[in-house]
Amino acid sequence: MNNTAKTPGWKKGAVHLFPIPALAVYIMFVIYPIAAAFGYSFYDWKGLVRGDFIGLGNFVSLFTKEPFNHLFWNAFGHNLYYFLVEMVVQNVLAFLLAYLIFSKLKGSGFLKMAYFLPRLLSVIVVGFLWKLMLNPNNGVVNVLFKKLGLVSWAKPWLGDPATALTSITLVNSWFGIGFSMLIFLAGLQAISTEVIEAARIDGVKGFRLIRSIILPMMSQSLIIITVFTFIHAFEAFELVYAMEGSQGEPYNATDTLAVFFYRIAFGGSSGGDSVALGLGSALAVVLFIIIATISALFLYFTRNQSAQH
Repeated sequence: MNNTAKTPGWKKGAVHLFPIPALAVYIMFVIYPIAAAFGYSFYDWKGLVRGDFIGLGNFVSLFTKEPFNHLFWNAFGHNLYYFLVEMVVQNVLAFLLAYLIFSKLKGSGFLKMAYFLPRLLSVIVVGFLWKLMLNPNNGVVNVLFKKLGLVSWAKPWLGDPATALTSITLVNSWFGIGFSMLIFLAGLQAISTEVIEAARIDGVKGFRLIRSIILPMMSQSLIIITVFTFIHAFEAFELVYAMEGSQGEPYNATDTLAVFFYRIAFGGSSGGDSVALGLGSALAVVLFIIIATISALFLYFTRNQSAQH
């Protein structure tokens, strides 16, 4: 005799209600703002009061009207530079650190915790602390260079247009290296040790082992970290804001698309309050399209390439 109690039908249906609160929060704080930005971008605005429908007028102004068009491409270039520096500095170092830990280096558990520790700090706190350390007069970086006799290396890191953006991107790489390291470490640990041992027996060692065996077998981790790095680079705001404010100082040398959006929509520097919210929404839509399109294309091509291999 089967004594297993049957689950009432209403209880089975109730299970499908559990995701509703999370879905409601997602719609309220993600879907609705995106849809609202699309809607706002097609109207003229009188402060916070919606004016006439102007179609693509805000987009035309963004790409053809001075100073918006110049500032847009300037900020876009900075975001692209941000991405390239993160890929070269942050992710290459993160992979090397992950490989050292994967190789069971003595004290690797402590090193893993130490590398990830900066990620636990607030971005605003990190930006403020590094701003103090990069102070041209009494910051620890310049003081250290002077103590070592490298006086010519001491610079106004955040005050010089030639070094300001690079300084911020390097600070960001230091901040994010722990997260990238964990992604790479997960990819390394997913590789069969038997494959690596067989390759070593065949004489494949060192950089050749990494290039020919390890990197191809952790392609999914590489895809994830590349897409994440691209999205993070094109959303760069908090660290730039904490270290240089909302004006992209010095001389727009640290302007990014997110900082530019903040300044247009809320900073009153749009050249006219009547179009500030509309222009800001148009810029937010363009930024969303850039991130979504490039990320989708990259995932499509990399997955197709992986499937062919």
